[in-house]
Amino acid sequence: MYKNLQEYIATLQSAGELIRIGTPVSSIYEIAELTDRQAKSAGGGKALLFENTGTPFPVLTNMMGSERRISLALGVEKSEDISTRVDSLLKQVLSPKEGVMDKLKMLPLLGEVAKWFPRKLKGKGECQQVILKGESASLDLLPILKSWGCDGGQFITLPMVNTIDPYTGVRNVGMYRMQVFDNHTTGMHWHRHKTGARHYDGYKALGKRMPVSVAIGGDPVYTYAATAPMPDNMDEYLLAGFLRRKPVKLVKCITNDIYVPSDCDFVIEGYVDPAEPLAVEGDFGDHTGFYSLKDLYPRFHITAITHRKDAVYPATVVGVPPQEDAYISIATERIFLAPIRLVMQPEIVDMTMPTAGTSHNIAVISLKSRYTGQASKVALGMWSAGQMMFNKYLLLTPESTVVRDSESIASLLRNCSPKHSVIRSEGIYDVLDHATASCGYGGKMALDLTGVTDNSAQPTIGQIVLPEGVTMSKALVDKWSTLLLFADSATSVDLEQIANQAEVNCNFITLFDSRAEGFDGEDLLWLAAANTDPSRDIALVGDKLTVDARIKIPGEAKNPSRFPNVVTSTPDVIEAVDKRWEEYGIGEFIASPSLKYRKLIFNNKAEW
Repeated sequence: MYKNLQEYIATLQSAGELIRIGTPVSSIYEIAELTDRQAKSAGGGKALLFENTGTPFPVLTNMMGSERRISLALGVEKSEDISTRVDSLLKQVLSPKEGVMDKLKMLPLLGEVAKWFPRKLKGKGECQQVILKGESASLDLLPILKSWGCDGGQFITLPMVNTIDPYTGVRNVGMYRMQVFDNHTTGMHWHRHKTGARHYDGYKALGKRMPVSVAIGGDPVYTYAATAPMPDNMDEYLLAGFLRRKPVKLVKCITNDIYVPSDCDFVIEGYVDPAEPLAVEGDFGDHTGFYSLKDLYPRFHITAITHRKDAVYPATVVGVPPQEDAYISIATERIFLAPIRLVMQPEIVDMTMPTAGTSHNIAVISLKSRYTGQASKVALGMWSAGQMMFNKYLLLTPESTVVRDSESIASLLRNCSPKHSVIRSEGIYDVLDHATASCGYGGKMALDLTGVTDNSAQPTIGQIVLPEGVTMSKALVDKWSTLLLFADSATSVDLEQIANQAEVNCNFITLFDSRAEGFDGEDLLWLAAANTDPSRDIALVGDKLTVDARIKIPGEAKNPSRFPNVVTSTPDVIEAVDKRWEEYGIGEFIASPSLKYRKLIFNNKAEW
């Protein structure tokens, strides 16, 4: 694997996966707009290295934002190779050991496993070639991004936040965005369900300050590991060691006792004081494609900043999918499929989380179904396990289904009987989900398609009566058995009355805001998953499912009191980048993706 981030950059360069931009650029909006255009290009575009940021440090974005680059980052030819390696490892460990020779054959494996464990080094690491303390430890030295027009400030977006359980001493490495409040403090955005928040609660109960060290950069495997859904009390650096086939070498921080990777580019050391009042953090254009709104989070105080002399500042841009995080999710699917089968659901064959679902909202699973109710068992089990508890919609498909093939999934949806397929529940949501009336809790729905066979169903829509102000599209009827309707949020639409018309012969009727008319299927799926709570917005009418996927007027009926806007660049930023395009020297002009999504905006504030 890679000695440092600089070696990875060289690999990207030689693989034709990197574009260098030498012209001066601003970390306020400009880098994010250029990155967004690249990330939404075919296949995820290229990684971008901005070499002239007005600070001593270049900025690297979109570094894992394609199938090729995530594979390079994890040291494999293709992401499936990781799954094969995990499967092989588990088979070796779990296979029966009947004789002495069988047990002796395990010795080489044990030797290899020993190499994965992180190792503490004496002395200083490359990340401590430059040491800044006190007033010198200032965040204005770093090219920290402000990505979107309604963001509350600049945000560190790829921080590996190292914390220690005050009771057990076990380390956690999480990725929690950090809003810059001033040159020496930031927000610490760990959600209530995250391990960092649990550690914080422990220090608060003990009446102690919480030491925190934030590593940035280094081998990209570290960054991936910090995003991975590791079980609580499992060391993310152990996962990194497994992926890189050698240990992560750690050095002790300068102002606290936390150990961080020796080869990372930056370390921001400090503490969180649980006795201190929480600070207002946000808004932030998030990976859901919507703003996460202002809320209260702990304040992180900086005691030191250390860095390599040749440090590069890596950052990610999140927003309307697809973005870099979609490809990180692909790796997570591959790495954690085997453990899910082993520990939770042995009947699962394969699983994918479509990009439109922004990781949590949608999952498609194929499974070996042998008895009645097995799909329900899998759904309820997944909704109570690890970060899958945040999932909103599940499709449970037969063993033979190719879960990443749209034709296979479409055939099942055309031929299913919704009233016999629906599985409903309630449970935990990611606090970023904006569609529920209660933050972090709402409805869940699965479709059991395991018994569906192809009976060549032909959905049709005849001459139907629509209320005034409602339009329709049949674009998804033939393939997906889905009638699309469009109306303003304030328009009263009786979906049950429409569904009961004899000329409506399809399985699904989905109502969107009129502003979404003309969007393609991927964008509509993203909006439908993001803007709905199954317990409120989905109804079974006979043998049809109706979905109200419109933006909800805040506070009305059972709607959430806050409903955020879609994340886009502002017109002045788009125009400025358009004018400078030739200066960047990055090839053929790419129009701003935000031009497409700005029509969804209700006003110029993040919160409607």
